[in-house]
Amino acid sequence: MPEQKIDDLYRLRHSLAHVLAQAVLKLWPDTKMTIGPPIDYGCYYDFLFGKPISDEDFKRIEKEMRTIIHQGQTFEVDMLKTKDAIAFWKKKGQQFKVELIEDLETKGEAEVTHYRNIDAKGNETFVDLCKGGHVENLKDIPADSFKIMSLAGAYWRGDEHREQLTRIYVAVFPSKEELKQYLDMLEEAKKRDHRKLGKELDLFTFSEEVGPGLPLWTPKGTVVADEIEKLAGEMEKKGGYLRVRTPHIAKGKLYERTGHLAHYRESMFPPMLLDDGEDEYYLKPMNCPHHHEIFSSRPRSYRDLPMRLAEYGHCYRYEDSGALFGLMRVRSLSMNDAHIYCMEEQFEEEFLAVIDLYMRYFKLFDIQKYVMRLSLHDPKELGKKYVNEPELWLKTEDLVRSAMKKRGVEFVEVPDEAAFYGPKIDIEIWSAVGREFTLATNQVDFDIPRKVGLRYTDAHGKEQVPLCIHRAPLGTHERTIGFLIEHFAGLFPLWLAPVQVALLPVADVHEEHARGLHENMLIRDLRPLVLDSSQSLGKRIREGEKQRIPYLLVIGDKEVESNSVTVRSVQTKEQVTVSAGKFIEKTVEDVKERRLRGSFG
Repeated sequence: MPEQKIDDLYRLRHSLAHVLAQAVLKLWPDTKMTIGPPIDYGCYYDFLFGKPISDEDFKRIEKEMRTIIHQGQTFEVDMLKTKDAIAFWKKKGQQFKVELIEDLETKGEAEVTHYRNIDAKGNETFVDLCKGGHVENLKDIPADSFKIMSLAGAYWRGDEHREQLTRIYVAVFPSKEELKQYLDMLEEAKKRDHRKLGKELDLFTFSEEVGPGLPLWTPKGTVVADEIEKLAGEMEKKGGYLRVRTPHIAKGKLYERTGHLAHYRESMFPPMLLDDGEDEYYLKPMNCPHHHEIFSSRPRSYRDLPMRLAEYGHCYRYEDSGALFGLMRVRSLSMNDAHIYCMEEQFEEEFLAVIDLYMRYFKLFDIQKYVMRLSLHDPKELGKKYVNEPELWLKTEDLVRSAMKKRGVEFVEVPDEAAFYGPKIDIEIWSAVGREFTLATNQVDFDIPRKVGLRYTDAHGKEQVPLCIHRAPLGTHERTIGFLIEHFAGLFPLWLAPVQVALLPVADVHEEHARGLHENMLIRDLRPLVLDSSQSLGKRIREGEKQRIPYLLVIGDKEVESNSVTVRSVQTKEQVTVSAGKFIEKTVEDVKERRLRGSFG
């Protein structure tokens, strides 16, 4: 998307947030306003209403918004001294605006910008605290290119002890056609929702007895998870990684020493008092402290580096119950995590090898749209959010930036989103229907190795501190599988499908032959299933399609006589008759090569 179009879209969506707030105040004058930013598909605004509103009010709000747009109001900017701005909003009874400005004043801001809406007669119709970025005239907003989507609850400033607000989400696009495309995509996304398909395809479940955010993998779902773990293991073996295993719990002292306890305590499960109450133990929230202990368990030399320690690790994070969402946000998570200990002169090669690994995964899963985000520190947050090492921050950020540019990898820089110990590359990907996901991360750690005493001896016999690259190219496998369910609409590539082939004998007399083929396929490590003739052939075909089994093999008199199979591709609905031997050989090859499409349809 061209930069100008992004700017125009931002202005459009930002302006409509003002229109939304103006309409709400017109309909409910006592409403309290907070903030209303643009977002990736439109905008939202958070309000404190005197009485609750519902989706039955959407048409009423939209009608008022269109009336405002048709008035052709313009924007005018005012700079107010913070003292005057506080008095202005106090007079209007808008306490949240007052709080925002008081905070800005505390941070040293002497003036704040406001934008006023002016109608054709020169009358002020609305005013908001705002940095700017609007259309020139509200008539520049197509009145048929937005739609109120939903309501949600939101705590003021994300603090559950503060006021609970009502958030109104609006989809906003430059044209009616683009809005329709977005709404159509949402409809398709509903059909592909991994929670819905996961239940229909019997891949995973949740239990109130087990607890929220703790997925239970069924036999079919376990096949998918095992195949992804197998893939990760193969990739890591080729990349020179060494597999390790670490326990699910550890003393709090370990996480205190690495700094994780200070930064992540709220995302960790409560401690367990063990050893007669003398020690606090925590469920493992991440693998890196454990891997550091393995690295430091014996003397290391420069000849040992780079050392790549990988683990299919299981971690536990206490996500707020309101944030839990199917497999996308869970409390029990698995990942093919790894930590690469290297010298500075090895960093570029190792870092780019991880980026190359991402690319191989993207090709394998047919991920065509992605963005790499270089997350940087904020100098103002040194000593608070980030370790207070300004020179090391600049040096490692430049190492990452230089490596990415040298390889010609496109990326965007995002301030104030780094890990507390170093910069990172976060990978945003899009599914086949355009839904965005955060998949993976590649982080540089210059702080913790030094803090916990990781050392190696260089070629001159001197002790040095290694750099550490944290990488999880598939993120949590729960989220990855959730993404893949939606991306493939439950119809996984042949190699990943829980059941790869369904054999459908036309009548009882054909079952013995079908079961013989079933045994041959098992011997060749395929995953077949016999759908016997107790139901009609048509019903069994529909059942195979419903279960998203890639191949349905119809076996009747002709197929038994010629030792062939009639292959029906669930994806393409194409049908072809081939010898049973050729089908098995080609299918085994397709699975081994992890091809996106099978040889038959």
